[in-house]
Amino acid sequence: MTEREQLIRDLQMLGVKEGDAVLVHSSMKALGTRLTPEEVIAALQESVGESGTLLMPALTYENVNGEHRVFDSGTTPPCIGLLPSVFWKQPGVERSINPTHSVCARGALAHRLTVGHGMDDTAVGPHSPFMQLAVVGGKLLFIGDILEACTFMHGIEDIVRPPWIRYGFTNNYIVNGAERQYQGTDDFGWGQEFQRIGDILEEPDIIRGKLLNANAYLIDARALLAVGLMEMRINPYAFVTDISKWI
Repeated sequence: MTEREQLIRDLQMLGVKEGDAVLVHSSMKALGTRLTPEEVIAALQESVGESGTLLMPALTYENVNGEHRVFDSGTTPPCIGLLPSVFWKQPGVERSINPTHSVCARGALAHRLTVGHGMDDTAVGPHSPFMQLAVVGGKLLFIGDILEACTFMHGIEDIVRPPWIRYGFTNNYIVNGAERQYQGTDDFGWGQEFQRIGDILEEPDIIRGKLLNANAYLIDARALLAVGLMEMRINPYAFVTDISKWI
């Protein structure tokens, strides 16, 4: 069995099925493979099949910020991860419109999941691919021990509006040539602890396994939305730590 065949088998064993919409957070290094990023992406795409949809964050918060406020969905590269850096330029990939938290997608629901993001004035609003993933019954796949990278949780923060986030100001960006205003937030002094979602979810809502050499986690987006909302409404500080004394 080749590494590519093993990866596809591992994805199936983890619970990735044909027809799934899967948003992938990834550590290429964790896979410990000789496969190229293109080969890994092809294996992921094959696992969801023609009726499925593969999504990856294409975040740009490092290169679109207070010093450089221009975002172009066709030319602004992602600042996170090797796989997204390759995926966003591949044929058939669509990209949502947000200056800092865009998402790329390819497959049956690619347009459906990305088209509305430009309607939001927050990074992970209700029309973002992150939140729409729960609407269509999609899944979040983490390749490596990187649950702390769960951008989906910012959408729950957007709904709950916990007291440790300061709202009430705006940021201006040039987005695909047009000036846009977005809600600004400030969470200075608080460290995100999104890896705690591993403690609040149980099977089958979270499935743990291996993809080649990487620890992997497959999470039901609807379940995470329901449980995450409940936890954060009970305790707004459930997914943060006070780090003010260290900064």
